[in-house]
Amino acid sequence: MKEHVLAAVTMLAVLTILTGLIYPLAVTGLAQLLFPEQANGSLIVRDGRVVGSRLIGQFFDKPEYFWGRPSATAPFPYNAAASGGSNLGPTNPALIDAVKARVAALRAADPGNESPIPVDLVTASGSGLDPHISPAAALYQVKRVSRARGLDEGTVSALLNRQTEKRQFGLLGERRVNVLELNLALDALPR
Repeated sequence: MKEHVLAAVTMLAVLTILTGLIYPLAVTGLAQLLFPEQANGSLIVRDGRVVGSRLIGQFFDKPEYFWGRPSATAPFPYNAAASGGSNLGPTNPALIDAVKARVAALRAADPGNESPIPVDLVTASGSGLDPHISPAAALYQVKRVSRARGLDEGTVSALLNRQTEKRQFGLLGERRVNVLELNLALDALPR
């Protein structure tokens, strides 16, 4: 019996050191060596201070900024500590009511815009933290943002085109726009 207990305790100690110390340190070291920006949160720094991350969305509601996807995180939007979707199915009355309210809010914010509203402006992503919107969702907002900033729509559209990211490796994913980076580029435009 003593041999079995000693073997079990030895195995516990070895595996604890291997999986609890050596493996995490090796993975962290490799990440820092090969992907330092991502390993450190893909932070965006402006004027010496961190303004956000390329990987986590932020809440914008002023008319002079592009707005991202709705976030289903609690207790506040884009809460990275509470990543998750709403888990509401497409026929759930709560989801239908939420989408109707979001459509009404978008129409109220830009009353002259009769364009169809892209789905990513009225539905949350699976994580609730998505920092990107589709080019169509950004294009829908160009008139409102241009008007609020007193800028020509062509200037804002050209900036949007420059900020649109291509598919990864030319085939993975969809074209997308990082909302924070687009809004920072807007702030950098001369008025």
